[in-house]
Amino acid sequence: MSRHPLSNLLRALAATTALAVAGSFVALGDNPAPAAAGSSAPQASQGQEAAKKQDEQNNKTIEKIIEESESVLAGRGFTYDPAGRRDPFRSLVEQTKADKGPRPKGIAGMLISEVDLVGIVQKGKESLAFFNGSDNKGYFLRVGDQLYDGRIIQINRQSGQVVFRQEINDPRSIKPYRDITKRLYSAEEEKL
Repeated sequence: MSRHPLSNLLRALAATTALAVAGSFVALGDNPAPAAAGSSAPQASQGQEAAKKQDEQNNKTIEKIIEESESVLAGRGFTYDPAGRRDPFRSLVEQTKADKGPRPKGIAGMLISEVDLVGIVQKGKESLAFFNGSDNKGYFLRVGDQLYDGRIIQINRQSGQVVFRQEINDPRSIKPYRDITKRLYSAEEEKL
């Protein structure tokens, strides 16, 4: 017994087609047209052979259609290569967070929103940013240093700002990151 109602329908259609084809050959064999006495038997057997071939071909076609429909229903027929794009079949509402496991200790386990920029110092040719962490400890960070949800991509001593690149997992966003700027001075202090 087939699992899919489509296969039952296709089998019934094949049986009906086979009966119709066989009936047309019988009708051709019963034709009262004048013919030689010895030629009617070979024509009848040829008609039956043609009907059998047609029936076999129909059955093969139906079996192929059934197999293809079952493979599509089972999910074996199609694949999707996202090539950097989001999966169009995933819900935009669904909140999916990449589970990074337990947070490590120190600055590497802190979120960008949990650290405060206290100062920027020059050490040789590179700038270091001084942050106060959520554990009330001070940390000196350089460009490329990693926090739990992002990393530092720029430190600008003249403007007093540090730019972080935060990794986000939002299916609605085109870019998988966003840049966050922390300022040494607030916007109101800069106006004075």
